[in-house]
Amino acid sequence: MAKIQMQQDMIDRGKLQVWVNTRLQGRPIPNAKVSISYSGNPKNIIEAVQTDSDGRTPVLDLPTPPLEYSLSPNVNQPYSEYTVKVEAQGYGTVEVTGSELLSGQSSVQPVEMDVIEPNDSFEDIAIPEHTLFGDYPEKIPEDEIKPMNETGEIVLSRVVVPEYVVVHDGDPSDSTAKDYYVRYRDYIKNVACSEIYATWTDATIRANVLAIMSFTLNRVYTEWYGNQYKFGVAGT
Repeated sequence: MAKIQMQQDMIDRGKLQVWVNTRLQGRPIPNAKVSISYSGNPKNIIEAVQTDSDGRTPVLDLPTPPLEYSLSPNVNQPYSEYTVKVEAQGYGTVEVTGSELLSGQSSVQPVEMDVIEPNDSFEDIAIPEHTLFGDYPEKIPEDEIKPMNETGEIVLSRVVVPEYVVVHDGDPSDSTAKDYYVRYRDYIKNVACSEIYATWTDATIRANVLAIMSFTLNRVYTEWYGNQYKFGVAGT
C-alpha cells in the first residue's frame, strides 16, 4: 500500500542518467540495454534506452514526490525509487533496485559490469532506504576523547587527505563483512548522498559535507579502527 500511495503522490519530476562501465578498467560500455521501472512494480518498464559511446544513457525525466516532502520531517517518502536493469553483450546482467530520485534534482546511477563467467551472469544490487527515512539502529556509542597509542608506524605531522580509504562494510567487530578500497572523494560523496537530501539549501549541504569529511579524516588520521582492525572506516 505504501508503494502504491507513493506512486500516486509523484507529481513532481527529476532527472536520472545511467552510466555503464566495466568493473576492472572503468571503460564505458556502449550499446548496453537499460530498462527503468518502479521498484514497487519492476515488471512494468517505463523507460527502455541504450547507452552511447561514452556508456551513458540519455537524461531521463521521471516522476518524483513533491519537493516539500524532503524539506521537513514527513511520514511520506520524499524520493521515488527506481529499478535499473542493464544488459550488454558479453557481460553479466546487473539490476539495481532502489535508485533514489528527488524532486527537481539530477541523479546519476553508476553501473559496473563484469565479463560473463560460468554460472555467474546476474548481479542484484539493492540500495537500502535513505537513512533519514528508513528505520536504522542508533549509532554505536563511542568516547568523545580517544587515546592516541603508539603504533610503530610513521605518523605524519599534519592531516593529509588520502586518495583511498579502506571501508569495512558492516559492524567493526563483524569479521564476515568485506573491506573495500574506495576513493576518498567517492566515499564522501556516497555518505553525503545517504545522509542528506540534495534538495536542501547550499549552506546546509556544505555544512554536512564538512562534518562528514572531518569525521572520516579523524578516523583515518588517528587510526581509530586501524589500531584494532585492518580498515580505516567502518560502514556502520
